[in-house]
Amino acid sequence: MEQDSPLRERLIDVGVDLVLTEGTTALGLREIARRAGVSHGAPRRYFPTHHSLLSAIARRGFAELGGRFAAATARASSPREQVRALGCAYVGYALEHRGMFELMFRHDLLDSEGQEDTGQEDAGQRQPKLRESTLPLFHLLVGLVSRCRATADPEVTAAALWANLHGVAQLWAWGSLPLVLGADGPEGEGEEARAAVVGRLVDAALDAHLGAAPA
Repeated sequence: MEQDSPLRERLIDVGVDLVLTEGTTALGLREIARRAGVSHGAPRRYFPTHHSLLSAIARRGFAELGGRFAAATARASSPREQVRALGCAYVGYALEHRGMFELMFRHDLLDSEGQEDTGQEDAGQRQPKLRESTLPLFHLLVGLVSRCRATADPEVTAAALWANLHGVAQLWAWGSLPLVLGADGPEGEGEEARAAVVGRLVDAALDAHLGAAPA
């Protein structure tokens, strides 16, 4: 099976391209096989279920998002600044890669436990479970929240903050927030203008869940 691994990666590459350009509705096994130039049954050799292929595609998104988190937080000095950088990176990624972002958090569509029978485990090439890609990002947020604010339940505080940020991303993508904030006209156009408003929304979320920033 080892010599076949390039095909597995090509199938994932095609799936990533599809979700970024056409959204999750285009992610059918037959369409991915067609665009990869293989028979419609070929993906089953590596992904026994549609969910397992979606999970492999989503894992690429989490890897990129994790890289963005690392770069963003490296430039911030205090824990609160790191949370802010993480929040802005999260919303920014969501708005730049809407299809991938939508897929990554649809665990009802994904094989969240990552039980992907790829046929490679016996060769010492176990594919990482999707949980191994998603949970560390949440644990990073929990750790930063704990350093920002003493709380008996930092997981819940972090989850509430995450939900707030996720809502910002979704409502902005759907056009609701730009409408109510007056950011959908000519003055609200452009990446810099959008980033400024998103930054204010992230600051408001941090104030709500972590308390006001020190003066």
